[in-house]
Amino acid sequence: MPVINRVAEMQDQVAEWRRHLHENPELLYDVHQTSAFVAEKLKSFGCDVVETGIGRTGVVAIVKGNRGEGPVIGFRADMDALPIFETSGKPWASKTPGKAHSCGHDGHTAMLLGAAQYLAETRNFKGSVALIFQPAEEGGAGALAMINDGMMEKFGISQVYGMHNEPQLPVGSFAIRKGGIMAAADTFEITINGRGSHAAQPHKSVDPVLVSSHVILALQSVVSRETDPLKSLVVTVASIHGGEASNVIPASVKMTGTVRTLLPETRDYAEKRLKEVAEATATAHGATASVVYGRGYPVTFNHDQETDFAVEIASKVAGPKAVETGMAPHMGAEDFSYMLEKRPGAFIFIGNGDTANLHNAAYDFNDEAIPYGVSYWVTLAETALAA
Repeated sequence: MPVINRVAEMQDQVAEWRRHLHENPELLYDVHQTSAFVAEKLKSFGCDVVETGIGRTGVVAIVKGNRGEGPVIGFRADMDALPIFETSGKPWASKTPGKAHSCGHDGHTAMLLGAAQYLAETRNFKGSVALIFQPAEEGGAGALAMINDGMMEKFGISQVYGMHNEPQLPVGSFAIRKGGIMAAADTFEITINGRGSHAAQPHKSVDPVLVSSHVILALQSVVSRETDPLKSLVVTVASIHGGEASNVIPASVKMTGTVRTLLPETRDYAEKRLKEVAEATATAHGATASVVYGRGYPVTFNHDQETDFAVEIASKVAGPKAVETGMAPHMGAEDFSYMLEKRPGAFIFIGNGDTANLHNAAYDFNDEAIPYGVSYWVTLAETALAA
């Protein structure tokens, strides 16, 4: 079963919704206009249930099949944009300076709306489909907020599936892997406390700027010399703040950064060693280090059986040759991971073609991907819930 004919006919309409969302980006949980737009469309399609305010501004719709009783499977799309000044130059570019759909969540939302319309029209399945529209994926853990509001239990969701666009992956193709497909994302803040002095008298100081440089280098040894090269670890110091004047050695320096891992044991080891290395390196130079380590999104972990099923569905839509089943994992993070911790499921990437990279100011979702994404959702529902 390739792209469904009815879905192909819907492409222009779904693209119109997508471009409307692109013009009107909203951040994190402040997606009130987006949520209202989504809810209005879902009600107009005749969904059996449309509930708003889940996880603050999330929306869940239920479409019941007409083939009898059965399980409930969940499909998730994210709705929030990024704090970026868009430079795409598209006619539908952001109307709000400093906010842009530079990750394609507008496309994700529009494709799931297209699937909702089709499924509400046809209902050719047993059981129900839960259509999950989530806020605050970009750092706000909106998925966890919806879970904490009891979404899984309230709607009886037994499995959950997610999708994300992938620039440079050809339109009409998919990519996925079993196990860890996106990394856990942790943050750290290291404060080096030394002793300030006149910059012309460094011998009277304990220079935290110098100490911070040794700490940065030492942290990379945890990656290059203490971690199995086949067990991915990224440690990045992304900001350094210390001092104001060119002739003053400051008393302290603050560094922040991120740690990315794909395995729980690597995550635990990295947290432990980051603290030990920072503190010991500072001590060796006569300074002290205080470390605040924060755990963020967990690993996005695809379950074996559900991944095999996702491959089967993507192959029906795009053809087996257009489905990469052993893609390299991303070291970026995704809060769909929280949903996969609660229910079995799979997260798949859909080709966005030759476009700018995600989180790039010039990025725009490729509307040619719409029929493939909508067909994937519809085919997944009708196959998983076949009478």
